[in-house]
Amino acid sequence: MSDVELEADGVREPAEEIAARRDPRVRRITRQDVADAFAAGIRDFQAQPLIGLFFGGIYALGGLVMVMAAASWGMLYLVYPLAAGFALIGPFVATGLYEVSRLRERGEPVSPAAVVGVVFAQSRRELGWMAFVCVFVFILWMYQIRLLIALFFGFQSFALDDFLTTLVTTPEGLLFLAIGNGVGAVLSLVLFSLTVVSFPLLLDRDVDFITAMITSVRSVVTNPGPMVGWAAVVVILLAFAAIPAFLGLVVVLPILGHTTWHLYRRLVEPLPA
Repeated sequence: MSDVELEADGVREPAEEIAARRDPRVRRITRQDVADAFAAGIRDFQAQPLIGLFFGGIYALGGLVMVMAAASWGMLYLVYPLAAGFALIGPFVATGLYEVSRLRERGEPVSPAAVVGVVFAQSRRELGWMAFVCVFVFILWMYQIRLLIALFFGFQSFALDDFLTTLVTTPEGLLFLAIGNGVGAVLSLVLFSLTVVSFPLLLDRDVDFITAMITSVRSVVTNPGPMVGWAAVVVILLAFAAIPAFLGLVVVLPILGHTTWHLYRRLVEPLPA
């Protein structure tokens, strides 16, 4: 075995290619690392605001379209679960923001065409499977909400005002809120654990999406305090950003996306030079 090539199954491969497929190693971080990553994310947004606003605008527009669709179908009572579940697909939308941070980290020029090109190219590879995971969890979330509504209130149709009144003034409504939010919290934590490192890792290295998800979960398990704290910050920021007709997401999403990249760089050891 040499430093340049390794032999596996009779085929000699460059050592760096085998190293790239090696399971990524996770490091321990502190809350200060999270704060530093957040500050770096803000700097990336300030350096490339138009690209950040572009992806944030797409995300906000998607939320508005979903709410308008629910209104047109006479299901405004699904606005809250739609808004809450919509955050689940944010990690995929932010892929272009990870690329911006990666290019800036390398000192390479950043152009909208290059960033969008990377997003489309990666979406047809392992990153596409991660996008499917996000969409699947979102669909699961909406189905369990519909199931809970049927179990607690039957299959009757609700006007929005009547539904809100039922939620906050009846035992069934309060129990529905408790169970629904509890299930949502669990699904959000699961998806956060699966994706917080997965998307930037797939963008950065040639690994499969299963390895990326395992690495992401290991990052959370290894650093429960800082990572759960970061998850809480994400939830709070997204909740406040969604209140004014999703408009706050135009700014919040790019900051969170850039921060995620810098957090990934602190959580996963780089490949040896």
